Amino acid sequence: MRMRKKKNLKERLDAVKDYLYISESEDRNFKTAINDKDYIDFDNWFAASKPLYLEVGCGKGRFACEYAAAHPEINLIAVEKEGNVIVSACELAQKMNLKNVRFIKCSAEYLERHIKPQSIERIFLNFSCPFPKKKYASHRLTHSNFLEIYKRIIKPDAEIHQKTDNMKLFEFSIGELSQNGFALKNVTLDLHNSNFEGNIMTEYEEKFVSQGLPIYRLEAYIR
Repeated sequence: MRMRKKKNLKERLDAVKDYLYISESEDRNFKTAINDKDYIDFDNWFAASKPLYLEVGCGKGRFACEYAAAHPEINLIAVEKEGNVIVSACELAQKMNLKNVRFIKCSAEYLERHIKPQSIERIFLNFSCPFPKKKYASHRLTHSNFLEIYKRIIKPDAEIHQKTDNMKLFEFSIGELSQNGFALKNVTLDLHNSNFEGNIMTEYEEKFVSQGLPIYRLEAYIR
């Protein structure tokens, strides 16, 4: 079911335009659309040039904004495909007066169109949709199709950090990462009962933890 368009969405998006880049392409086929490069000049978009981190699927922006606030030494790009959702993330960043977080409205398939090769030093995948039906496995953000995209935009020593409440997605991710040239570290099956420090919760994470569900987390890097 499609999400109902928020009232005054266009006006709200216009009000946060300094924080938001809206990806537009007449080509709906991402496999050919990404050949028409539209690289974003991040050095000009951000107030200062810093290491670039990327969150894919940022939702309403709680993690992105809190992480950016806690780490002024980096610049964080947060991606979300739904205008109804990303507008809330931009409004939160604006309210917090953050200078080191910006947002791109696009699907993950189009990342290469806007981000230059070997630009990103860390990718966050927080509570991505698990697409539980096997026939939709290719839509999972840790499917090999997406891992190949990530490998082209990350730096050689970059890391991917994943959190999820879904055990089957976590198992799938471990398999895909391992089979596609990534090594794993700091793997935990119960994040909130581990010794991991500095965790920043997302909206979904807070909900799942309140229900007593375990949170799975891993870090991956190119071998």
